[in-house]
Amino acid sequence: ASAVDLALTYADALGCPRLHAMAGLTDHGATRETYVANLRTAAAWAADQGVDILIEPINTRDMPGYFLTGAEDAADVIQEVGAPNLGLQFDIYHRHLMQGDVTAALAKFGPLARHIQCADPPDRGEPGVSGELDYAALFRAVDAMGYRGWIGCEYKPRAGTEAGLDWPAACGVTLAPSGLT
Repeated sequence: ASAVDLALTYADALGCPRLHAMAGLTDHGATRETYVANLRTAAAWAADQGVDILIEPINTRDMPGYFLTGAEDAADVIQEVGAPNLGLQFDIYHRHLMQGDVTAALAKFGPLARHIQCADPPDRGEPGVSGELDYAALFRAVDAMGYRGWIGCEYKPRAGTEAGLDWPAACGVTLAPSGLT
């Protein structure tokens, strides 16, 4: 409870409208019952501040033993908690590594997504570089589902930040006078 309270204090100070609530590790005792109860509490407290709580399925290669690994499970948890300010943080990289079929998952779980993140498999580098995922098509799918939020670039630059900044154009992302499109 104190971690949620502290996170909400920071969210208020920074004007942050969303917080990611980690699911925890199974070998540290993470269970569905505890996770759902904690999310109910966090969502109720956050609602008073107008903050969304997000949950994210994470792959077990990068985080062995992580409790929440699939969008289907996340959707079930969101439904069970039943809080209007609880949503999905959809990470394209994690989905691809755990279950694949990212385009179909975006179509199915897109309505739950309040934030989307990207990185390129297999090494979590800049999107679209390895050719394992067609990011131009994925970004079109994100647009088609009506998502208008930010897409977080949660990748590890392969050759440094500046050297890796040519990926957006290669993935069909263009700069517009008002920002990225």
